[in-house]
Amino acid sequence: MQKRLLEWYERYGRHELPWRNTQDIYKIYLSEIMLQQTQVNRVRDEYYPQFLAKFPNLQSLADASESEVLGAWSGLGYYSRARNLHKTAKLCPQALPKSYEELLKLPGIGSYTASAICAFGYHQNLVVLDTNIKRVIKRYYALINPSQKALNSAAKKILNDKEPRAHNLALMDLGSLICLPKNPKCQECPLQSQCQGSDEPKLYTQTKKTQYESMELFYGVCIKDDRIALVETDGTMYKGMLELPRVEPIEENFLKSFKHSYTKYRLTVKLYNLEECEDAEFFRLNELENAPISSLVKKALQSLNL
Repeated sequence: MQKRLLEWYERYGRHELPWRNTQDIYKIYLSEIMLQQTQVNRVRDEYYPQFLAKFPNLQSLADASESEVLGAWSGLGYYSRARNLHKTAKLCPQALPKSYEELLKLPGIGSYTASAICAFGYHQNLVVLDTNIKRVIKRYYALINPSQKALNSAAKKILNDKEPRAHNLALMDLGSLICLPKNPKCQECPLQSQCQGSDEPKLYTQTKKTQYESMELFYGVCIKDDRIALVETDGTMYKGMLELPRVEPIEENFLKSFKHSYTKYRLTVKLYNLEECEDAEFFRLNELENAPISSLVKKALQSLNL
């Protein structure tokens, strides 16, 4: 099984991903944090190279202000990831620890990220369980709603002790490219002959549907001399980022509305013209690219062609 898996990976694996072609632990760590809630293509083509251009190592990240880090993270969402990345850099400006247990003590590093850093960066003999690998393991052993402990135990049974890094990456790519959630390509899978769940693959990927909460948000747009008014948010959404000032809706000042998603929220955002905004700070429109603004604010500006 291990041999077939690695042969498949050698031929079809995503070897071009930049974080797989480096021994720099910081770059591997950064990729894992970014990939937690963002599609691979967006990370590879946009955010990963842009962030590294500004912060090429842990020391440069540690020396930056939180505002600079959030600005570089703008558009990626889930900004607690950026804050924890920054906190970790300040704690470990030279190098990340090599032990799984020590990594777990750092802000924003949980079981998966710690095991990924150890396996992919330090080539340690550890199981890595991301969403894709979990799906492969569930189907391979025909496990319905297994606990994390059961998944970990099952994954260890097939772990390739001689090549743990390649083995984990192969399983990850197999889940991403072949063992898909809805329409798995079982006929192309190198493990099909031993897969206990290949007859009913969808049976092992049933999950509870996320319950989304609808919400309306009202923002004011105040522009003076090519400068726009922004305030620092202290709410649960986009905490510490810059946003448009909240307003009470006045219909005659209505400009535009649009839809936006944020974690479990499905938002209807309504924009209103605002003549004055005393408590805000004004920013030049052409300087917002590096400001710590959220994807919601970016969408608002785009909707107004600003």
